[in-house]
Amino acid sequence: QVQLVESGGGLVQAGGSLRLSCAASGRTFSSYTMAWFRQAPGKEREFVAVINWSGDNTDYADSVKGRFTIARDNAKNTVDLQMNSLKPEDTAVYYCAARFRALGMTRQAALYNYWGQGTQVTVSS
Repeated sequence: QVQLVESGGGLVQAGGSLRLSCAASGRTFSSYTMAWFRQAPGKEREFVAVINWSGDNTDYADSVKGRFTIARDNAKNTVDLQMNSLKPEDTAVYYCAARFRALGMTRQAALYNYWGQGTQVTVSS
């Protein structure tokens, strides 16, 4: 089992940047594929980015590609999401998620085993 805690959310103007961090505790962090999802009010949870256990393979939603970067540090048990050129439509609660690495990378939220509590990101226009 792994516990996930997100941090770094806040209020930022359009065009600005934020860096989210997810700290993991419990089982060996490198045992997991890690991802970020987000959920805006009244909308379903949507995929943002995923990174494999070693950090050398990533995938991004089209809506964030070129603006967001996911990275992990297995020595520190963290996965970060650097968000640049933020837009009002990026406003959402952002969640960190983990799934066993043997299962591979996926964009489907239902296939992740563990979730953090979420951190709010608000982008003003």
